[in-house]
Amino acid sequence: MISQSSDTDSRRKNLLRIYLRKQGVVFFKTKDSFGGLSNMASGYPLFINGVRILTTEALYQACRFPHLPEIQREIIGQHSPMTAKMVSKPHRQDSRSDWDEVRFRVMRWCLRVKLAQNYETFGELLLATHDRPIVEQSRKDDYWGAKLADETGDVLIGQNVLGRLLMELREKLKEDSAGVLRVVPVLGIPNFDLFGEPIQAVTDRTCIFGLRGQPGLF
Repeated sequence: MISQSSDTDSRRKNLLRIYLRKQGVVFFKTKDSFGGLSNMASGYPLFINGVRILTTEALYQACRFPHLPEIQREIIGQHSPMTAKMVSKPHRQDSRSDWDEVRFRVMRWCLRVKLAQNYETFGELLLATHDRPIVEQSRKDDYWGAKLADETGDVLIGQNVLGRLLMELREKLKEDSAGVLRVVPVLGIPNFDLFGEPIQAVTDRTCIFGLRGQPGLF
């Protein structure tokens, strides 16, 4: 009889992919050539419901806790994305109950927001990867990223879900002559809140300023 854990491990292994470093765009540190693709990268500020959030990592971690606005404030208040991630860790058992089911959609939404509000800078970086595989190198996480297969560092193995989402976004950007990606619709999951308020559609900051004429609002 196959145990449930063995069955889960088998399914996970079937989802793993192999990437060759020389054929792809691999990012590991934010100071690397393509380090801006990382959720940890600074220089791509986000504005959600009028709240300034320094990195995609902080936004993603805050989305774990729509029912706990004080934890969201603590996460978003950190100046370092790594600290924002670490602040969330003691509370992870209190993540929204459906987190494992919605985290993929939340990550896709976070990347859309990063592009919409940093359309030129982040868009240029995405397009500079051309048609090469995008891979996040990770020491431990072979779900969002891929781990080194051996000491040579030439081969990486993982599901690389973040890299694949970035490639998906890159393909949409190539076709975005009308600037549709400058607006991110409301994410259709229940209780998607920030500081106790439903998260609204996200708009390119230049569009926000142009419509409201109040750049100081943000």
